This record gives sequence, C-alpha cells and structure tokens, in this order.
Amino acid sequence: MRTDPRGLALTLGAFLIWGLSPVFWKLLIAVPSSQLLAHRILWAALMLLVLMFVQSRWSEVRRVLGSRRVVLTLLATTFLIGSNWLLYIWAIVSDRILQASLGYYINPLVTVVLAMVFVKERLNRTQWWCIALASAGITLLVWRQSELPWIALVLAVTFGFYGLLRKQVGAEAEVGLFVETSVLLPLVLGYLIWLEKTGLGAMGHSGVAIDALLVASGLITAVPLLLFTHGARRIPLSTVGFLQFFAPTLQFLLAVFLYREPFTAMHLAAFSLIWASLALFSWDLRRRWRRRRLPAI
Repeated sequence: MRTDPRGLALTLGAFLIWGLSPVFWKLLIAVPSSQLLAHRILWAALMLLVLMFVQSRWSEVRRVLGSRRVVLTLLATTFLIGSNWLLYIWAIVSDRILQASLGYYINPLVTVVLAMVFVKERLNRTQWWCIALASAGITLLVWRQSELPWIALVLAVTFGFYGLLRKQVGAEAEVGLFVETSVLLPLVLGYLIWLEKTGLGAMGHSGVAIDALLVASGLITAVPLLLFTHGARRIPLSTVGFLQFFAPTLQFLLAVFLYREPFTAMHLAAFSLIWASLALFSWDLRRRWRRRRLPAI
C-alpha cells in the first residue's frame, strides 16, 4: 500500500491537533475540569449530530443500536473515554502535561499487553524487550519520586481498553463517537442546567471568549477524529504506527519548554528508556510489515 500524500496530511493534522491540545485547554484553566468535560461532550455530540444528518448515516446508527451486545459494549467504551477525557483535562490544567504525554507514549505497549491477555496474541522476543524497557523507565520514576505515575498509567489503560472494545463494535469512528456522546448527553445537560441554577456555570458568565472556547471544545474533539479516520485509511498501518508518537512528543515539548514543568536528569533517564522501547517497537512493526511485502512508505 502506497502512502497517499493527502492521507498523510490528514493524519498528521489529527496528531498535530491532539499534540497541541494542551494549549487550548490551558486557555480554559479558570473553568473546572468537570464543566470542561461536560461542554466537550455537549458540543461534540451536537456537531456529530449535524454530521449524521449531512452524511445521512442514520442507517448505520440504527444498525449499531439494533444489537444488544454492541450497545452494551458502547456503554463500556462511553465510561472509558469519558474517564480518559476527564483525567486528561485535569492533568493539563493541573500542570501535569508531562505525565499525560507519558501515558500516550506507553499506550501502544499497553495495547500490546491487552491483546496478549484478552485476544491471546503471542508476543515475540522484541515485544517482550519493549515492555521490559518501558517497565524499567516507569520503575525508575517510582523509585526516585516515591510516587506511582498514576495519571500516565490510567490514561494508557483506559485508552487501551477503549481501543480493545471499540474494535469489537464494528462501527465507524464517527458513528461510534456519536452514540457514546449521545449516551452521556442527558447526564451532561442535567449537570449543566444544575450548574446554571446554582450560579456555578461558566457559560454566559465568563465572557464571550470563554463561551467561544467552550463551544470550540466540540471541534477539538470531533475534528481530529474525522481527520484521523479519513487519513489513516489512505496510508499503511506501519506509517500510522510511527505517526502516533507525534502527539505525545508535542505534549512533552510543551510541558518542558513552554510550561516549564519539572524535568530532572532522572526524568530524562526514565523517558530515554521509554523512548528506546518505542523505537524498538516501531522497528519491529516496520520489520514485520516488510515481511508481509507491504511497503511502509
């Protein structure tokens, strides 16, 4: 499969938005994380609703909702992605972007482990070395800081399980996300109405700029997903595998150089082990794809 330049541009655009998203959420630091999550879900659901109408995809929505197993699976993925989004937003506004980037660095390795445990896939020797290197990096952080990097681990595990379950649904990304956000919509609306009645709501009370950013949170959620969905289809999976590290790298650079989060020599040693693990992981992925005679670029 050849790399389509348009597909490469769309996929890169998605990872660019995800990687720079901390800058967006930092602009809303005065709004509590729970409210940010509520607005993110509300406006993403409305934008996806418009998309369903424009693209006439209601038959896909009905097909998804017609299966009890699929609905139950989507309920589980709704909880996972909601938890992931809330923790990610909280990590950013609490000056823990470095841990968030670590979570998305180790997510591919968590996915491999989940595949081994639940799908019974066998790991080769190289993959075991990848896991060992990443585990050493995390252990080093725990040893020096006497604190488990729980934000990174929860982000990686929730998103890993989310991906594992979504593969079993068989729904397009836009349709699945529409169903997930729609499930949460009644709770979100109830919560926002309660905030308004108690005088705690940010919308309409914090200025036009904040209101516009809250509405734009739906774009930050839906647009990169659409770019990724349409772009990843046009390029080899191995290329997607390399590009997925673009977003956490941008987050890492923002944390260290823009927001000046603490980054010691021990952080560098730990991250170096994880980066070595990811480099080995990417090399192994490329090697296996070449064996299948599918060019990576």
